[in-house]
This record gives sequence, structure tokens and C-alpha cells, in this order.
Amino acid sequence: MARKARLCGLYAVTPDEPDTARLLALVEAAMAGGANAIQYRNKTASAQVRHAQAAQLARLCVGRGVLLIVNDDPWLAREVDAAGVHLGEDDGNLGAARAIVGDAKMIGVSCYDNLGRARQVVAQGADYVAFGSFFPSQVKPGARRADVALLAQAKSLGVPVVAIGGITVDNARLLAAAGADAVAVISAVFAHDDLADVTRASAAIAACFDSTN
Repeated sequence: MARKARLCGLYAVTPDEPDTARLLALVEAAMAGGANAIQYRNKTASAQVRHAQAAQLARLCVGRGVLLIVNDDPWLAREVDAAGVHLGEDDGNLGAARAIVGDAKMIGVSCYDNLGRARQVVAQGADYVAFGSFFPSQVKPGARRADVALLAQAKSLGVPVVAIGGITVDNARLLAAAGADAVAVISAVFAHDDLADVTRASAAIAACFDSTN
């Protein structure tokens, strides 16, 4: 059951890549470096393209034993049989998402800098929570900032805690040591032309968790 799977280490979040073959190659390279979970996130593609990409990623991830989480869209997660869905504060409530994806799928929730929100969504059945941005983010330069101390405070929630926002090879170890179970990363993993560099960056970030989790 997807909900029983532990979210840990590198949680790679896909870029807005219009070329599906390139997207699959990037994700394969990240998994080769040790990504334990992939979040499919594409804010610019059409619904048809998003469905096609998510379906192919779902097959790829199942074959590699890696979790696929769909960003924002419970219906898409259900249609492609992804492991789960990730919700931001504007993506509807957790109960509605649970009714769509069913009891077997994971639901993760962005909690930004708000421990109270995290407590609330865990009580409602969230399977993991995400905090951030911990560092300046290229993807969301205006994102609210979170204090690293939140990671240790959130350990009492009893679900995996994910750190997000401006995470690089250089700062991932700090977040792991502070209590993050996983780090969600886009640019530091995928902003490379060479697939070998994607694998190397993924391996370096994944290695930050070798002695902490």
C-alpha cells in the first residue's frame, strides 16, 4: 500500500518540461542517483500533455519501485494510479482529495512556515507534511520563508517531514541533520543539460541522508 511507504531522502520534483521523452530521461537519471520519490509538477502544459506525461511517469516509477506523487491534481493522480497527490493551500481540502484518490493513496500537504497547519492536516489524515521555503528559491522567489527549527518541532507529528525551497547539494545535509526525512528538489537536480550530471547531483543529495535516517 502506497500510504505505508516511507518518504525519505531525495524527493525530486519535475520541471515544466514539454518534451516527454526528455522528461522521462531526466527522471530516470534522478532515480539512478537515488531519488526515492518523484513529484510530477507541470504548471504550463495542457491537460492532455499532463495526463500523458503522468501516465508514462507512473509506469516508469512502478518499474523502479519509486513513489510517484502528482502535484495539485487528485483526479490526475487517480487516473494514472500514482502513489499519491500533493496539495498546496489553494488545492482544495484534504477530505475532498481523499474521497477522490481513495484510502490507499498518499496525500502530502504543504504547510509552509505553519506548524499549526501541519498539526491540523495530520489530524485529518495527511501522510506527510512539507515545510519551506528554507532558502531562496529559483522556482518561487517570493515564497514565504520557514525556520529550520520547524523540522525538529514537526517530528512529533508522527509522519514524514519534507523540506523544500532552494535546496542544493551544499545545504541538504543541514536540513537532514535538523530533522527533515526528505528534501524536495527541482533545480539542483534537473537544471543540468547532461543526464550524467542529473545523476551525480541526485546521488550527492541522497547521500546527505545516509547517516541521518
